[in-house]
Amino acid sequence: MSRAIALAEKGRGFTSPNPMVGAVVVKDGRIVGEGWHKGPGLAHAEVNAIDDAGKEAEGADIYVTLEPCNHFGRTPPCTRKILDAGICRVFVSVVDPNPFVKGGGIEFLREKGITVETGVCQQAGETLIEDFIWFVKNQKRPFVILKCASTLDGRIATRTGDSRWITNEKSRAHVHLLRHRVDAILIGSGTLHADNPSLTSRVDGMETRDPRRVVLDSHLSIDPDALVITGPSNADTIVMTALDAPSHKKKILETRGVTVVAVPRCPVSGGLDLAAVMGILGKMNIMSVLIEGGGTVVGSALAAGVVNKVMFFLAPKILGGDDGVSVCRGKGPSLMKDSFSLKRVDMVPFDDDILIQGYLN
Repeated sequence: MSRAIALAEKGRGFTSPNPMVGAVVVKDGRIVGEGWHKGPGLAHAEVNAIDDAGKEAEGADIYVTLEPCNHFGRTPPCTRKILDAGICRVFVSVVDPNPFVKGGGIEFLREKGITVETGVCQQAGETLIEDFIWFVKNQKRPFVILKCASTLDGRIATRTGDSRWITNEKSRAHVHLLRHRVDAILIGSGTLHADNPSLTSRVDGMETRDPRRVVLDSHLSIDPDALVITGPSNADTIVMTALDAPSHKKKILETRGVTVVAVPRCPVSGGLDLAAVMGILGKMNIMSVLIEGGGTVVGSALAAGVVNKVMFFLAPKILGGDDGVSVCRGKGPSLMKDSFSLKRVDMVPFDDDILIQGYLN
């Protein structure tokens, strides 16, 4: 199953809104076929693995990271492929979380006399598709990753606004990999004006896909010539704005190919309602969002309760003083016990930087 999970990873960044899935066909202790899902509308992992095995699939076992589908979608059901190939046993890591299909594939195979075992390497299998599981269990709300990077004293820029570079090259390269893995990347208008980022994904030696760019801009202050609009990427740009934003600015952006969506304001902060923003993105089949905004967006996202996972890069630098830009802004809690506490925490070194990551939801 570990090999099947590794194969599934090959599809990361390309399969959404489908989950990543890997499959391995084993006969007499030998791997005779391998496959993974490569994208929507393409063959599923089980089909690719069985085709790779050929005649060796008869009488073999198959290990698959997600319950085989038992319905017609863009492709025929994988359960029928497994049955026709003569597979004897099926080992499943994760039962499909979709309530409309959950257990259907397993039940069909068992009715046909095929042995099915579930829960093999289940935790690793669930982590593999954590965004998909969250998406289908929470009414198509995106899985949100909050990415931060700061000095040891929690600063993301100096008092003059200078922020290049806080983290090292290796950390920044990993962020580009994160961008490739998600459906959308979200920033605020402050980051847009300060950095004019293109928000693309560039990883040496690897084919990547640029995420859709989402900009929070209450007043539509975005420059129509900003790189997220005029840059080399073909990825869509979505601007979330307030209901009372100037209509003439909306028309200018729309003529540039930008999707402009008006959302209500948060009654507490006065900024855009991030829960509403995520609901709209989910309806666009955006399954995962990487937040890369500044302190205001970070604080708003935490306060809104939309963050699932935090990835915090710490650089071994101390800016000093009390006038630098904080990584998280807004009104904090009065008591330490009310702080946001991460669960399932682990730490990854990137040379002299450290990535601390964990979950909130």
